[in-house]
Order: sequence, then structure tokens, then C-alpha cells
Amino acid sequence: MEFFDFGTLFFLVAAVVIFFQLRNVLGRRTGSERPPFDPYTAGRTRSKDAAAKPENVVSLPRKRTAAETEEAFAAIDLFAKPGTDLNKGLRSIKEADASFDPKSFVDGAKMAYEMIVMAYADGDRKTLKNLLSREVYDGFVAAIADREKRNEKIQSSFVGIDKADIVSAEMKNGEAHITLRIVSELISATRDNAGAVIDGDPETVAEVKDVWTFARDTRSKDPNWKLVATEEED
Repeated sequence: MEFFDFGTLFFLVAAVVIFFQLRNVLGRRTGSERPPFDPYTAGRTRSKDAAAKPENVVSLPRKRTAAETEEAFAAIDLFAKPGTDLNKGLRSIKEADASFDPKSFVDGAKMAYEMIVMAYADGDRKTLKNLLSREVYDGFVAAIADREKRNEKIQSSFVGIDKADIVSAEMKNGEAHITLRIVSELISATRDNAGAVIDGDPETVAEVKDVWTFARDTRSKDPNWKLVATEEED
């Protein structure tokens, strides 16, 4: 009868211990395990339901009922009187962009107004570029460059917005255009190279009235609106 030497016995015991440890960690197969993920075949795998449907069938959007249409326009009717040109314009934008909400738009426009006013005063071209159309941006940058050439600086403090009302809205070739009348309060003064005030008043709160138009291409995935026109109300 042969006997195991010490080395053989040691490796045998070690193999048994490792087997039980692996069994405890990995568990047993039950037949319900998921097959290993194969990145090359995953995209070609379809469910039973998908396989049962013809591949050439395209789901078309369902037409809204009259009740659903009126429900979608409810927020607009609260914002602008039904039958008015403003209401019709806002409805046309809602039809082109289901996510449009006039109140949310005004809130966003007020934030953009403050950012643009302060960016212009600070000469912050980067911020302006993200908020303005190319034409308006070029005009703002030209004014900033002219101011810098004269070594002038604007000292501004934004107090707040008293009113921000939508005065018109319309669709133009797939673009939504909304014009607001904004009344704000601002402390502003322009100083020359020596620091002397040459325009405005650094101690007085002035009322500023602007008429700004924002636009967005409703066919684009970009949700951001940009300032496309400005004018100062007399």
C-alpha cells in the first residue's frame, strides 16, 4: 500500500479547500442564469414581442382630440386673452413646440436680461456670445471695443426687474419670435480713463425701459432662446 508523501497531501488538502471556497463564492447553477453579455450580438437581439411585429411598420403620432388641444392651450389662455393676436401667436408657438410655456419663458427671459446687461457692462464677450444672435452680438461687441478704445469703463449694479410683459409672439419660418417690454432698475455710470463720471450716476437708481425680442428655432434640439433684436422705449 502506497502512502502519500507530505507534499502530495498538502496540495490535495489545498485543492479541496479552494474548491469549497469557490463554490461558496460563485454559488451553484440553477439553470436561470443570464447568458454572458456579447457586445457584438446584443444589438441584434430582439424580444419576442419585437420579433412578432413587422419590421416595416412605423408608428405615427396620434392626432390630438379637441379636448386635449384645449388642455394644452390652457396655460396660454390664462396668460393672454383668447382670441387676441397675442394668444394666437403663443398658440402657434405651442403647436410647434409642445414644451413651450409662456410663464417659464418669461422667467428665463428675465434671467437672460440681467445676464446680458451685466455682461455688456463688464465687456464679457463669452457670456454675450451664448445669449445673442450673431447680428446683435456683433453690435454689442463693436460698442464694447469702441468703449475700450477710449479707455472708458461702465460701473453698473443691477437692482431688479419691475415688469416683463410679452407684447407679441409669432412663428417665422420655423422660428418662434417673442417680444417683451421690460422695465428694470439699474445703477450705472460710465467713467473715463481718469475715473471721472462722464455719463450716468453711480449713486442714483434709474428706470430703464427696453423692448427685446428673443427667438428660437423650434426645429432644433437646442432649447435655448437668443436675443435677436433690441430697442429702447421712449
